[in-house]
Amino acid sequence: ITYFNSPDEARSVGAEVQALGRRALVVKADMSEHEDVETLARVVAAELGRLDIVVSNAAGGGFRNVLDASLRQFDYAMRVNVRALMLLAQHAAPLFEKRTLPRARVVTITSLGGTRALPQYGLIGAAKGAIESMTRHLAMELGPRGVNVNCVCAGTVDTGALRHLPEVEQVLAARRARSLTGLDLTPEDVAGAVLFLCSSLADQVQGHTLVIDGGSSIQVA
Repeated sequence: ITYFNSPDEARSVGAEVQALGRRALVVKADMSEHEDVETLARVVAAELGRLDIVVSNAAGGGFRNVLDASLRQFDYAMRVNVRALMLLAQHAAPLFEKRTLPRARVVTITSLGGTRALPQYGLIGAAKGAIESMTRHLAMELGPRGVNVNCVCAGTVDTGALRHLPEVEQVLAARRARSLTGLDLTPEDVAGAVLFLCSSLADQVQGHTLVIDGGSSIQVA
């Protein structure tokens, strides 16, 4: 379990894992920094000796219009999202060789902004689109080495991060109006998709982006 700004939340998750009778390592790491990811890989190798499953969900970038963005802000969005995935995959690959599962798993997390246009989401959206592309390329590279690489693209979930989005209430209302299930999208819905992709039920799912949004994005109008 890695964290950058939320140590209490990370430790809480670690405690939940340990309560289930499992080991939990809680490590502070900036996933966009080579040295941090390298240190993380060393800790995992020393403490666990292997990797079976990696969920890459580091994210960030800030809400702003593309026309108002600086090069520094653009670079930050790409570093935190796309560079982080590349570094994680590079350092995880050797640890997958010692996996205990028949096939290891990498699951990336994106959002509808990677394929749709959302207000003030241009930098993050571009990074999310790049993650989906990198997911497919990593599937091609790691697939023959016994690793399935897939992506979960989440619709609009009412989280703390979403609350920073301009006009968030209108965004949530629009999502509810377009939902074909009549249900609000929850973090547990997204986690369920990740769990599926990590299970043997998804052995033949490779390089795929699974959209979890209650069907809200399939409508033309």
